[in-house]
Amino acid sequence: MKILLLSLSLLASSLPAQVPAVRTPADQIPHGPEIMLWDGAAPGSVGTTPEDKPRLEFFGASPDGRLKDGLRTAVIVYPGGGYTHLAYDKEGTRIAEWLNLQGVSAFVLTYRLGPRYLYPAPILDGERAVRWVRAHAQEYGVAPTRIGVWGFSAGGHLVGILGTHFDSGKPEASDPVEKVSDRPDFVISSYGGLTLDPQVAKPGAMEGLLGEHPPPSLVEDMSPDKHVTKDTPPYFLYATQTDQSVPVLSTVVFFQALTRAGVPAEMHIFEQGPHGTALGGIYPALSIWPAMLTNWMRLHGWLPPQK
Repeated sequence: MKILLLSLSLLASSLPAQVPAVRTPADQIPHGPEIMLWDGAAPGSVGTTPEDKPRLEFFGASPDGRLKDGLRTAVIVYPGGGYTHLAYDKEGTRIAEWLNLQGVSAFVLTYRLGPRYLYPAPILDGERAVRWVRAHAQEYGVAPTRIGVWGFSAGGHLVGILGTHFDSGKPEASDPVEKVSDRPDFVISSYGGLTLDPQVAKPGAMEGLLGEHPPPSLVEDMSPDKHVTKDTPPYFLYATQTDQSVPVLSTVVFFQALTRAGVPAEMHIFEQGPHGTALGGIYPALSIWPAMLTNWMRLHGWLPPQK
């Protein structure tokens, strides 16, 4: 609880407006400004307003998070909001600041949303964010082999897609960012919609991404549990049994798919808790779950050993 309260207190801090040149040590790079994922218009863009521009916000950690190679882990955060809005504070900046307290560098993604943007735009933005951070890892003191993604609700679905739909890069691309892999090294999904099976998912699930009447083939493709393989990265799954928005069985079904494929995974389901609990700070029964996450990250070497 002490760590969670400290995380919330950081929200009062003002964020600098400028980022120095990349020669500045990564530990001294302040938060912001926004990093556009594409130099020009994003693929499929229909305008030039902020809602047409997928972007990252950087949150730098203290030197304590460096591992033996002198580099640190990075996590890209994908806020939820049903693919129609973003819970950018509760499931974005607060999460990034909590990660910073663990010594992890963080990037919060603003991805394109429905109904203005349906599939594939949000997925393209999510994939591009992984490529961008990996392509610029050296500039931020990040290990290109320790880049994770963490999503909440719809963002939890998005990271489910990222961990099951990826490639090793496009060697023929003229854009250097597209040459690197978009496979995350690990994935954290908090109460994410990880299956679109009609026996589990609610009617109209992911309508903000897929529209009102998506073809069955698209629903199948966007159901993460259907595409787990042995090459899927490790997953940490968190959910609550009483979630009324995303059925808890969505997490269970996905965990079963991971286990069948032999993918390392850890799942924590709490008896009580509504949808959208984020770090669980205002729910005493849930406040322990971030500690379980740090233990899992240490187990895999993405965090330094506990002192």
